[in-house]
Amino acid sequence: MVKPNVEQIKSDSAGLRGSIGDELANSDRYFSDNAEKILKFHGIYQQEDREARKLDRSADHHQFMIRTRLPGGQLTAAQYIAHDDLATTYGNGTLRITTRQDFQFHGVLKGELRETVRLLNHALVSTLGACGDIVRNVMACAAPTSDPQRLAVQDFAFQLTRALYPVTSAYHQIWVDGEELIDDHVVEDPIYGKTYLPRKFKIAIAYAGDNCVDVYTNDVGLVAIFDEANTLTGFNLLVGGGMGMTHNNDATYARLADEVGFITPEQVVETVKAVVTIHRDFGDRENRKHARLKYILADRGVEWFRDELERRVGFSLQPLQPMPPFFVEDHLGWNEQGDGLWYLGIPVENGRVVDRGDYRLRSGLRAIIERFDLGTRLTAQQNILLVGITDEQRPAVEALITEYQILTVQDITPVRRNAIACVALPTCGLALTEAERVFPAVIDQVEDALDDLNIADAGITIRMTGCPNGCARPYVAEIAFVGRSLEKYTIFLGGNPAGTRLAKPFLDLVHLNDLIPTLRPVLTYYRDERQADESFGDFTLRVGLDTLRQHLAGEGVAGD
Repeated sequence: MVKPNVEQIKSDSAGLRGSIGDELANSDRYFSDNAEKILKFHGIYQQEDREARKLDRSADHHQFMIRTRLPGGQLTAAQYIAHDDLATTYGNGTLRITTRQDFQFHGVLKGELRETVRLLNHALVSTLGACGDIVRNVMACAAPTSDPQRLAVQDFAFQLTRALYPVTSAYHQIWVDGEELIDDHVVEDPIYGKTYLPRKFKIAIAYAGDNCVDVYTNDVGLVAIFDEANTLTGFNLLVGGGMGMTHNNDATYARLADEVGFITPEQVVETVKAVVTIHRDFGDRENRKHARLKYILADRGVEWFRDELERRVGFSLQPLQPMPPFFVEDHLGWNEQGDGLWYLGIPVENGRVVDRGDYRLRSGLRAIIERFDLGTRLTAQQNILLVGITDEQRPAVEALITEYQILTVQDITPVRRNAIACVALPTCGLALTEAERVFPAVIDQVEDALDDLNIADAGITIRMTGCPNGCARPYVAEIAFVGRSLEKYTIFLGGNPAGTRLAKPFLDLVHLNDLIPTLRPVLTYYRDERQADESFGDFTLRVGLDTLRQHLAGEGVAGD
């Protein structure tokens, strides 16, 4: 079967309408291939329960994932409760925090899509642009603050969302109003055009020194710079990052963004819009594996890109401003907001908000948020911040944390605190193997090994994905397990805790059960040979991966 041409499908979609409206009305449990491509722009992925399909191929196992769009990961109490209600009514009883600071529902059936999206919109939450060849959810440091300068930085997530929101009436016609999809006046989007972007586009905003959003892994990164008086002077502009790659295809690769120049706050929206149009005009529309903005930077160079950007905006970029070394602040635990209020960062393993036995995270979060009407923030590490807590409320919040047996940062090891995994099987159609469901057990093994080696305090950054597309940003981790085939992974080593260096392939086709036994000699070598305060990633870089492979061979351990 010939695959539909995505560019033609987008061009013929009449402003992201396609045949979605008509197909919602039929009795099929799934959408056609063409409609499925446009459905992604509306924040919806068509999936199957792949395990159920294996057991019974005669039945239809289609279901849908809905992703919401939450700039900077910010929600009101009412918006959080709306998500939680829908997870029960139409989802699989869980919420999932993504690595881009938004929520996903899994297990929604086709006949329930319209009502789910409609109710989200009633809560002033949109799904449009959460997926598809378009600017995705704009990320920003989630930590609440009363500092007006830092509030201004976070506000750019909303400004850019508004400026880059697709111009179409199709979304409300299909999902909210339920109108007949007859429109003879389809307006071509002034930024995206008829065919939108060649591929997805990601933006993140960080504070200088704090890389809690993995800013270098985005198509556009903005790093806020303050002067000695703590006044926001502007942003260092980073362009051309991206995590996705394909195994055995050297033309695809993970890449960190280039530092391009400095822009003032007044220039941010215009500059980012211009970067988006460069991707639109020069991105590869023939080969989707080569269509991200990072390949334009890699192929044409930073100087070409800067010249083209300056030509489009009509002003010169200023030289980069000095930045302190980056670290990652995950904002967990109790923290002051600066206005007499507190926020509490709660770890959420792999982002899955769920009740399991006595650990009733989902029920407990809802109880706390409802009782105290607390706003929430989702973080790039898949955790949740409860914000606006008064001194008087703290004891009651802590009592509810205890009652629902919710784990806090004091209850987990440094390595589990830093761990991130993607969804993978059984629902993700791209997954080659497991990630989220097996990663807790893998971290158990890591914890046991580190404890045996008396280095339990080593906060090694470890991430796992079920395929090489990099949704959990594995390629900046100190250790990454990237799905290669069923129950087998490529091990990457050498990223750093700050998220500013790429890991490199170390061993290939390592079975799930062998991941930690294989790495144990390396961890032992790290314990014995590390320098003072040397991170695991820095150690692997200093020693060299070839030396580590030779060490494994000497220990009788070898990868394929």
